[in-house]
Amino acid sequence: MRRLETVAALHEWRRDLGGSLGLVPTMGFLHEGHLSLVRRARGENDMLAVTVFVNPTQFGPREDFARYPRDLPRDLGLLEREAVDLVFVPDPQEIYPEGFQTYVTVPELSERWEGASRPGHFRGVATVVAKLFVLFRPERAYFGQKDYQQLQVIRRLARDLGFPLTVVPCPIVREPDGLALSSRNSYLSPAERQAATVLFRALQAGEAAYRAGERSGHRLQAVVKEVLAQEPLAKPDYVAVADPETLEELDEVGARGAVFCLAVWIGATRLIDNCLLARP
Repeated sequence: MRRLETVAALHEWRRDLGGSLGLVPTMGFLHEGHLSLVRRARGENDMLAVTVFVNPTQFGPREDFARYPRDLPRDLGLLEREAVDLVFVPDPQEIYPEGFQTYVTVPELSERWEGASRPGHFRGVATVVAKLFVLFRPERAYFGQKDYQQLQVIRRLARDLGFPLTVVPCPIVREPDGLALSSRNSYLSPAERQAATVLFRALQAGEAAYRAGERSGHRLQAVVKEVLAQEPLAKPDYVAVADPETLEELDEVGARGAVFCLAVWIGATRLIDNCLLARP
């Protein structure tokens, strides 16, 4: 497994590469959710590259960039065991050199939910992903469905800018009690970790109501909120019943189905989760 830290070295490595390339962008502090992407990519490509880069432009000024969990030696050990060919670990100035001023935006998909709660977040995501697509030129790029809105933003970015690659969505990986794996779970105290299971229980309740025939977006939203309200440590940021493609809020769930997306504060930790409702 090779470790590269500069764009110049990456260009040299990519120039002589033969066969198909799979790319798994990460911010490190890897867990089984990340590794599920790595394993799928390993099985579908001749070569596999993973990035470990905590992207500063997707964090707001009062967010957790400085304390975002990092453990590069552990990450490298995990990736070597997964037979990754290349790990790209750049410093921020490699991605955003002095005088950098070019950003990518996907306005309509970015304006609500996470975008409304975290202004500028998706501009940072879209910019770094577009740059990685240019640098690596992969045949396939792998992203987890836990960040559902991010996945839709990246799909639209790839489509609109004509990147010759396939964006591969991969299922959410959960703990046995349903909590979606996330690097930010490490912030939770034992009591908060137990309280955090309410996110999955709320999504399950909403899905059950949908399967029982409920199609009103507002009533489905109310079902989810009712379960969240039962946990004193949970403070919802948003609960959305949205179109799975446009992410617009739905009054009624129609032929395209819907996605439940939610963000919930558990103490000082903000967690997100989602559930894609099957089309009728």
